[in-house]
Amino acid sequence: MGGRSGARWAAAALGVLGLLCAVLGAVMIALVPSLIEQQVVKNVRINPQSLSFSMWKEIPVPFYLSVYFFEVINPNEILKGEKPLVQERGPYVYREFRHKVNITFNPNDTVSFREHRRFQFQPDRSRGSESDYIVLPNILVLSAAMMMEHQSSSLKLLLTLAFSTFGERAFMNRTVGEVMWGYEDPLVNLINKYFPDAFPFKGKFGLFSQMNNSDSGVFTVFTGMQNFSRIHLVDKWNGLSKVSYWHSEGCNMINGTSGQMWPPFMTPESSLEFYSPEACRSMKLIYKEQGVFEGIPTYRFVAPKTLFANGSVYPPNEGFCPCLESGIQNVSTCRFNAPMFLSHPHFYNADPVLAEAVLGLHPNPEEHSLFLDIHPVTGIPMNCSVKLQLSLYIKAIRGIGAWLECDPPYLCLLSNE
Repeated sequence: MGGRSGARWAAAALGVLGLLCAVLGAVMIALVPSLIEQQVVKNVRINPQSLSFSMWKEIPVPFYLSVYFFEVINPNEILKGEKPLVQERGPYVYREFRHKVNITFNPNDTVSFREHRRFQFQPDRSRGSESDYIVLPNILVLSAAMMMEHQSSSLKLLLTLAFSTFGERAFMNRTVGEVMWGYEDPLVNLINKYFPDAFPFKGKFGLFSQMNNSDSGVFTVFTGMQNFSRIHLVDKWNGLSKVSYWHSEGCNMINGTSGQMWPPFMTPESSLEFYSPEACRSMKLIYKEQGVFEGIPTYRFVAPKTLFANGSVYPPNEGFCPCLESGIQNVSTCRFNAPMFLSHPHFYNADPVLAEAVLGLHPNPEEHSLFLDIHPVTGIPMNCSVKLQLSLYIKAIRGIGAWLECDPPYLCLLSNE
């Protein structure tokens, strides 16, 4: 009897224990996500007491800028009307150091800051050195010619004489360092004399000279302390809630974040939007797939095919026009009216006529697509490949040297990621 009673007691005790474990497990299942959410909310807000603040202030993960140049192989033949032949050179890799300065917390749940950045060449990661010479379109000459399109004949004659006096040509042979960080050119002084507001720089001219030891302006973003749903979203850039470069309210809007962190708790229905001062516009990426980066679960967001589409292909982009072929965006209105166009490298996702017009281009999604891998719970980027190409629009200007008679109108300068 005692044995049976003890067995029944043990069975009952085990049953109760099992029930308690089941109840506890159910409680934990209900509570753990809530506890995790509370910790995420507490520690991703922009607050000096949060765990992520030091990382937000000075991102500890190294950034690298990889630059590829499209060297022009047949410049003389191009001027005779032949198809351009280019060869991709690089990468020339730079470590980018970023840290936020002038951090000011505002009473409306926002914080304002500048993000200082500087670049340092990385020879061990590069294929070549900054002393390499590369033949490229002469950006200053061709931009100056375009600026004269609607000017008087006397000014066009003055510019033609300046080209001849200074020995300027449609193509230049410069070192990587000069193209990146600047070189002396008497044409800059001449243009600044007669058109004082035409260029935002004096003295040296370089494609990245305005980016080194500088910042991208004053960002004001929401901290999430009072309204967590707006965390990291841009309130203003340089005091503006929208820019005036484009021709529609939608295209001028400053949307999304500053491009470093995003609101947490993402789902496959989320999009990734950010404002890029370099592109002078907001960009929206769309969800593609789940993944894993170094053991951490991620969501991959990619650029839609419509990112640089023209208005006839994607009507919301009409505000970025005047447009030409689809897949390239005219950014001259925010680049001192220089005839610059932005696209994916090798004209990927653009009208095929663009890549077909230049020998040496081979667009493909594996090498030339743009993506960001984000940890969906925290909104922190784990991996990214933001690849963009800058091209120069070439056009014959009546009244300026006949050597500008060349076709096709677009020549690639460089791509970067």
